[in-house]
Amino acid sequence: MRQFKDQLGNIIQLDKTPERIVSLVPSQTELLFDLGLAEAVIGITKFCIHPEQWFRTKTRIGGTKTVDLEKVKQLQPDLIIANKEENVKEQIEALQSIAPVWTSDINTLEEALEMMKCVGEMVEKVDRVDKLNQLIEQGFSDLSQHVNHSTIQLKTAYLIWKDPYMTVGGDTFINDMMKRCGFHNVFGDQLRYPEVEINSIKSSGCELLLLSSEPYPFKEKHVKELQKQLPNTKVLLVDGEMFSWYSSRLQHAPTYFKHLLVQIDSSV
Repeated sequence: MRQFKDQLGNIIQLDKTPERIVSLVPSQTELLFDLGLAEAVIGITKFCIHPEQWFRTKTRIGGTKTVDLEKVKQLQPDLIIANKEENVKEQIEALQSIAPVWTSDINTLEEALEMMKCVGEMVEKVDRVDKLNQLIEQGFSDLSQHVNHSTIQLKTAYLIWKDPYMTVGGDTFINDMMKRCGFHNVFGDQLRYPEVEINSIKSSGCELLLLSSEPYPFKEKHVKELQKQLPNTKVLLVDGEMFSWYSSRLQHAPTYFKHLLVQIDSSV
Protein backbone atom coordinates (compact mmCIF):
# COMPACT_ATOMS: atom_id res chain seq x y z
CA MET A 1 0.00 0.00 0.00
CA ARG A 2 1.45 3.37 -1.08
CA GLN A 3 0.57 6.63 0.68
CA PHE A 4 0.46 10.09 -0.89
CA LYS A 5 -0.19 13.51 0.65
CA ASP A 6 -2.19 15.95 -1.45
CA GLN A 7 -1.75 19.73 -1.39
CA LEU A 8 -4.40 20.14 1.29
CA GLY A 9 -2.47 17.82 3.60
CA ASN A 10 -4.82 14.86 3.15
CA ILE A 11 -3.34 11.36 2.93
CA ILE A 12 -4.64 8.91 0.32
CA GLN A 13 -3.69 5.27 -0.09
CA LEU A 14 -3.24 3.40 -3.36
CA ASP A 15 -2.76 -0.36 -3.39
CA LYS A 16 -1.57 -0.38 -7.02
CA THR A 17 -0.78 1.90 -9.95
CA PRO A 18 -4.09 3.61 -10.87
CA GLU A 19 -5.76 2.04 -13.88
CA ARG A 20 -9.09 3.94 -13.82
CA ILE A 21 -8.60 7.69 -13.30
CA VAL A 22 -11.21 10.45 -13.27
CA SER A 23 -9.91 14.01 -13.67
CA LEU A 24 -12.02 16.94 -12.50
CA VAL A 25 -9.63 19.67 -13.68
CA PRO A 26 -8.94 20.68 -17.31
CA SER A 27 -5.25 21.55 -16.92
CA GLN A 28 -4.56 18.39 -14.91
CA THR A 29 -6.39 16.33 -17.55
CA GLU A 30 -3.94 17.67 -20.10
CA LEU A 31 -1.06 16.61 -17.85
CA LEU A 32 -2.39 13.05 -17.73
CA PHE A 33 -2.49 13.03 -21.52
CA ASP A 34 1.08 14.30 -21.75
CA LEU A 35 2.12 11.51 -19.39
CA GLY A 36 0.76 8.93 -21.83
CA LEU A 37 -2.26 7.79 -19.79
CA ALA A 38 -4.79 7.45 -22.61
CA GLU A 39 -5.99 4.05 -21.42
CA ALA A 40 -6.01 4.85 -17.70
CA VAL A 41 -8.09 8.04 -17.84
CA ILE A 42 -11.77 7.07 -18.04
CA GLY A 43 -13.61 10.26 -17.06
CA ILE A 44 -13.16 14.01 -17.55
CA THR A 45 -15.26 17.18 -17.22
CA LYS A 46 -17.03 19.00 -20.02
CA PHE A 47 -14.43 21.75 -19.68
CA CYS A 48 -11.48 19.40 -20.31
CA ILE A 49 -11.06 20.57 -23.90
CA HIS A 50 -7.42 19.52 -24.30
CA PRO A 51 -6.57 17.18 -25.90
CA GLU A 52 -9.39 17.36 -28.43
CA GLN A 53 -9.51 13.61 -28.98
CA TRP A 54 -10.15 13.03 -25.27
CA PHE A 55 -12.81 15.76 -25.25
CA ARG A 56 -14.58 13.94 -28.06
CA THR A 57 -14.19 10.37 -26.79
CA LYS A 58 -13.84 10.26 -22.99
CA THR A 59 -16.85 9.96 -20.68
CA ARG A 60 -17.82 13.41 -19.37
CA ILE A 61 -18.88 13.50 -15.75
CA GLY A 62 -20.37 17.01 -15.68
CA GLY A 63 -18.69 20.35 -15.03
CA THR A 64 -15.92 21.20 -12.59
CA LYS A 65 -18.51 22.47 -10.10
CA THR A 66 -21.39 20.21 -11.17
CA VAL A 67 -19.90 16.73 -10.99
CA ASP A 68 -22.37 13.90 -11.64
CA LEU A 69 -21.55 11.75 -8.61
CA GLU A 70 -23.57 8.78 -9.82
CA LYS A 71 -21.82 8.78 -13.19
CA VAL A 72 -18.43 8.83 -11.46
CA LYS A 73 -19.53 5.94 -9.25
CA GLN A 74 -20.55 3.92 -12.31
CA LEU A 75 -17.07 4.39 -13.80
CA GLN A 76 -15.55 2.67 -10.74
CA PRO A 77 -12.39 4.81 -10.62
CA ASP A 78 -9.42 3.90 -8.46
CA LEU A 79 -8.17 7.53 -8.37
CA ILE A 80 -9.89 10.90 -8.69
CA ILE A 81 -7.81 14.05 -9.23
CA ALA A 82 -9.37 17.35 -8.11
CA ASN A 83 -8.49 20.96 -7.24
CA LYS A 84 -9.48 23.07 -4.24
CA GLU A 85 -10.46 26.14 -6.25
CA GLU A 86 -11.98 24.58 -9.34
CA ASN A 87 -14.08 21.94 -7.62
CA VAL A 88 -16.70 22.17 -4.86
CA LYS A 89 -15.62 21.06 -1.38
CA GLU A 90 -18.86 19.18 -0.68
CA GLN A 91 -18.58 17.26 -3.96
CA ILE A 92 -14.95 16.36 -3.28
CA GLU A 93 -15.96 15.05 0.13
CA ALA A 94 -18.78 12.99 -1.42
CA LEU A 95 -16.40 11.54 -4.01
CA GLN A 96 -14.09 10.31 -1.24
CA SER A 97 -16.60 7.55 -0.53
CA ILE A 98 -16.18 6.34 -4.14
CA ALA A 99 -12.39 6.40 -4.58
CA PRO A 100 -9.25 8.08 -3.24
CA VAL A 101 -9.35 11.79 -4.12
CA TRP A 102 -6.06 13.66 -4.54
CA THR A 103 -6.66 17.44 -4.42
CA SER A 104 -4.28 20.13 -5.62
CA ASP A 105 -4.08 23.70 -4.30
CA ILE A 106 -2.05 25.88 -6.64
CA ASN A 107 -1.30 29.59 -6.47
CA THR A 108 2.32 29.67 -7.67
CA LEU A 109 4.59 28.07 -10.26
CA GLU A 110 6.40 26.18 -7.50
CA GLU A 111 3.13 24.63 -6.32
CA ALA A 112 2.28 23.67 -9.91
CA LEU A 113 5.61 21.87 -10.28
CA GLU A 114 5.01 20.13 -6.95
CA MET A 115 1.57 18.99 -8.14
CA MET A 116 3.02 17.53 -11.32
CA LYS A 117 5.71 15.71 -9.36
CA CYS A 118 3.11 14.20 -7.01
CA VAL A 119 0.85 13.12 -9.87
CA GLY A 120 3.85 11.59 -11.62
CA GLU A 121 4.64 9.56 -8.51
CA MET A 122 1.05 8.33 -8.12
CA VAL A 123 0.78 7.15 -11.74
CA GLU A 124 4.42 5.97 -11.87
CA LYS A 125 5.53 8.40 -14.58
CA VAL A 126 8.28 10.07 -12.55
CA ASP A 127 10.83 10.25 -15.38
CA ARG A 128 8.37 11.94 -17.74
CA VAL A 129 7.38 14.50 -15.10
CA ASP A 130 11.00 15.22 -14.20
CA LYS A 131 11.79 16.03 -17.85
CA LEU A 132 8.66 18.15 -18.15
CA ASN A 133 9.41 20.09 -14.97
CA GLN A 134 13.00 20.70 -16.05
CA LEU A 135 11.71 22.07 -19.37
CA ILE A 136 9.26 24.36 -17.58
CA GLU A 137 11.85 25.59 -15.07
CA GLN A 138 14.32 26.38 -17.86
CA GLY A 139 11.63 28.22 -19.81
CA PHE A 140 10.74 30.44 -16.86
CA SER A 141 14.41 31.04 -16.11
CA ASP A 142 14.84 32.31 -19.68
CA LEU A 143 11.71 34.45 -19.27
CA SER A 144 13.14 35.95 -16.07
CA GLN A 145 16.27 37.03 -17.92
CA HIS A 146 14.14 38.53 -20.67
CA VAL A 147 12.08 40.48 -18.11
CA ASN A 148 15.20 41.67 -16.29
CA HIS A 149 16.49 43.22 -19.53
CA SER A 150 13.20 44.99 -20.21
CA THR A 151 12.89 48.63 -19.20
CA ILE A 152 9.10 48.48 -19.03
CA GLN A 153 7.34 47.66 -15.73
CA LEU A 154 3.68 48.40 -16.30
CA LYS A 155 0.90 48.83 -13.77
CA THR A 156 -1.45 46.12 -14.94
CA ALA A 157 -4.94 44.71 -14.36
CA TYR A 158 -6.25 41.39 -15.64
CA LEU A 159 -9.97 40.82 -16.23
CA ILE A 160 -11.46 37.33 -16.11
CA TRP A 161 -15.18 38.23 -16.24
CA LYS A 162 -17.73 40.75 -17.49
CA ASP A 163 -21.07 41.85 -15.96
CA PRO A 164 -19.71 42.34 -13.41
CA TYR A 165 -16.08 42.90 -14.27
CA MET A 166 -13.85 40.67 -12.14
CA THR A 167 -10.08 40.80 -11.77
CA VAL A 168 -7.42 38.76 -9.96
CA GLY A 169 -5.94 39.37 -6.54
CA GLY A 170 -2.47 38.74 -5.21
CA ASP A 171 -3.11 35.20 -3.96
CA THR A 172 -3.87 33.66 -7.37
CA PHE A 173 -1.87 31.64 -9.89
CA ILE A 174 -2.63 34.27 -12.55
CA ASN A 175 -1.03 36.91 -10.32
CA ASP A 176 2.11 34.76 -10.09
CA MET A 177 2.26 34.54 -13.89
CA MET A 178 1.77 38.32 -14.13
CA LYS A 179 4.72 38.90 -11.78
CA ARG A 180 6.90 36.59 -13.84
CA CYS A 181 6.11 38.76 -16.88
CA GLY A 182 7.19 41.85 -14.97
CA PHE A 183 3.65 43.20 -14.62
CA HIS A 184 2.64 45.01 -11.42
CA ASN A 185 -0.88 43.89 -10.52
CA VAL A 186 -2.69 47.03 -9.40
CA PHE A 187 -5.19 44.85 -7.53
CA GLY A 188 -2.52 42.65 -6.00
CA ASP A 189 -3.43 43.80 -2.50
CA GLN A 190 -6.83 42.13 -2.82
CA LEU A 191 -7.73 38.45 -2.50
CA ARG A 192 -8.93 35.93 -5.07
CA TYR A 193 -11.25 37.39 -7.72
CA PRO A 194 -12.76 40.73 -6.67
CA GLU A 195 -15.36 42.65 -8.64
CA VAL A 196 -14.09 45.95 -10.05
CA GLU A 197 -15.62 49.05 -11.59
CA ILE A 198 -14.20 51.02 -14.50
CA ASN A 199 -13.58 53.93 -12.13
CA SER A 200 -11.51 51.64 -9.88
CA ILE A 201 -9.33 50.69 -12.86
CA LYS A 202 -8.92 54.38 -13.72
CA SER A 203 -8.02 55.43 -10.19
CA SER A 204 -5.51 52.57 -9.86
CA GLY A 205 -3.25 54.17 -12.45
CA CYS A 206 -3.55 51.08 -14.62
CA GLU A 207 -1.35 51.37 -17.72
CA LEU A 208 -2.10 47.95 -19.21
CA LEU A 209 -5.40 46.07 -19.10
CA LEU A 210 -5.32 42.40 -20.10
CA LEU A 211 -8.58 40.75 -21.18
CA SER A 212 -8.50 36.99 -20.81
CA SER A 213 -9.91 34.52 -23.33
CA GLU A 214 -11.34 32.48 -20.44
CA PRO A 215 -13.40 31.92 -18.38
CA TYR A 216 -15.20 34.88 -19.96
CA PRO A 217 -14.47 34.90 -23.71
CA PHE A 218 -13.39 38.50 -24.20
CA LYS A 219 -13.25 39.54 -27.86
CA GLU A 220 -11.91 42.44 -29.91
CA LYS A 221 -15.22 44.29 -29.49
CA HIS A 222 -14.59 44.36 -25.74
CA VAL A 223 -11.11 45.79 -26.32
CA LYS A 224 -12.62 48.65 -28.33
CA GLU A 225 -15.35 49.21 -25.76
CA LEU A 226 -12.94 49.39 -22.83
CA GLN A 227 -10.35 51.40 -24.75
CA LYS A 228 -12.93 54.19 -25.17
CA GLN A 229 -13.59 54.19 -21.44
CA LEU A 230 -9.88 53.97 -20.56
CA PRO A 231 -8.08 56.17 -23.11
CA ASN A 232 -4.86 56.28 -21.04
CA THR A 233 -4.67 52.50 -20.66
CA LYS A 234 -3.47 50.01 -23.27
CA VAL A 235 -6.04 47.21 -23.61
CA LEU A 236 -5.02 43.80 -24.98
CA LEU A 237 -6.55 40.36 -25.46
CA VAL A 238 -4.47 37.52 -23.99
CA ASP A 239 -4.59 33.73 -23.98
CA GLY A 240 -6.14 32.83 -20.63
CA GLU A 241 -4.84 29.27 -20.78
CA MET A 242 -1.27 30.55 -20.71
CA PHE A 243 -1.94 32.57 -17.56
CA SER A 244 -4.16 30.12 -15.69
CA TRP A 245 -3.51 26.50 -16.75
CA TYR A 246 -1.09 25.31 -14.06
CA SER A 247 0.07 22.04 -15.56
CA SER A 248 1.94 20.73 -18.60
CA ARG A 249 0.76 23.68 -20.71
CA LEU A 250 3.30 25.67 -18.70
CA GLN A 251 5.99 24.32 -21.03
CA HIS A 252 4.60 26.68 -23.70
CA ALA A 253 3.84 29.69 -21.47
CA PRO A 254 7.30 31.35 -21.32
CA THR A 255 7.55 31.57 -25.11
CA TYR A 256 4.05 33.04 -25.29
CA PHE A 257 4.88 35.55 -22.54
CA LYS A 258 8.08 36.66 -24.30
CA HIS A 259 6.16 37.27 -27.54
CA LEU A 260 3.53 39.18 -25.57
CA LEU A 261 6.19 41.37 -23.97
CA VAL A 262 7.76 42.12 -27.34
CA GLN A 263 4.33 43.12 -28.62
CA ILE A 264 3.80 45.42 -25.65
CA ASP A 265 7.34 46.88 -25.83
CA SER A 266 6.85 47.82 -29.46
CA SER A 267 3.61 49.67 -28.76
CA VAL A 268 4.46 51.79 -25.73
